[in-house]
Amino acid sequence: MKSVNYTPEHFMQVSRKLQESRAEIAKFIVGQKEAVDFLLYGVLADGHVLLEGLPGLGKTMLVRTLAEVLDLSFARIQFTPDLMPADITGTTMIERDENGGQRFIFRKGPIFHQMVLADEINRATPKTQSALLEAMGEKTVTVLGETKQVSEPFFVLATQNPIEMEGTYPLPEAQVDRFLCKVVMEYPSREELAEISRRTTGSGSQPLTKIMTAAEVTEAQQMLKQVLIADDLLLLAVDMVRSTSPDSSPDETIRKFVAYGSGPRGLQSLIRLAKARAMTEGRFHVSIADLKYAVLPALRHRLILNYEGSAEGVEVDELIARAVRVAEKSPV
Repeated sequence: MKSVNYTPEHFMQVSRKLQESRAEIAKFIVGQKEAVDFLLYGVLADGHVLLEGLPGLGKTMLVRTLAEVLDLSFARIQFTPDLMPADITGTTMIERDENGGQRFIFRKGPIFHQMVLADEINRATPKTQSALLEAMGEKTVTVLGETKQVSEPFFVLATQNPIEMEGTYPLPEAQVDRFLCKVVMEYPSREELAEISRRTTGSGSQPLTKIMTAAEVTEAQQMLKQVLIADDLLLLAVDMVRSTSPDSSPDETIRKFVAYGSGPRGLQSLIRLAKARAMTEGRFHVSIADLKYAVLPALRHRLILNYEGSAEGVEVDELIARAVRVAEKSPV
């Protein structure tokens, strides 16, 4: 795509639209500010988002609401142990034509929509989970040797139940790494639960307004690339990522409990999410606050604990917080 130099007015217009989208979602979704933020940032950064939380917290409704506000075609795939890869990608079938002959046609699966909700993704078998890999990484789908492009823009927003729950399969590391960020949805507060009850059991309901279009989303993704990050902040982000690795971190706890830290894809995700936050807030440059806000969702699914760390129940978020403190003190 040809590079375009956007004016400050273009940036401010997109920033207003993003803030309006966030406000529109909040009319229907109570609380969950971090989840709403990072779903928007994920769309803006052209990435996929993994949502984790207990059943009933509104994960599916949040994704459906986002698709409606951004006016994107939406498909929901309910992952179950008997789901097959062809149920996701589609399949080739034999169809009779008007002359009584037969021909092969391809019936597209739900993966060909712009926003795909992979609901309870970790309830399907690893073979079925891996059917998403090509589409998430290359934005193509190969069926019987024929490669097809998915829709543009294209996002996979996957929900998963905590791994400790019965009937779940761990996601393959290669697939987890394809997600731009992982957001953990928190249990609502007392006031939020009361508001959820008012909105869902009362007679009043507000229709959602479409704030952006698919074309505007694609343009915003191009504008994001022109958001600036200073060299010192870029190096800070590098040090944050390097300090999660047991091979390069000076933190004794990280070296003791982490088997594998984050790599280049984690750094790319951190930068893109920080840029998305800056642009949403109406700024053309990344701040240190943007990096700190984005670091947990960008890296928490990329750290793999060793046996000792898993056995002791070490919290990955706390390890990342230690890595950030180390990076701020001295270069890694």
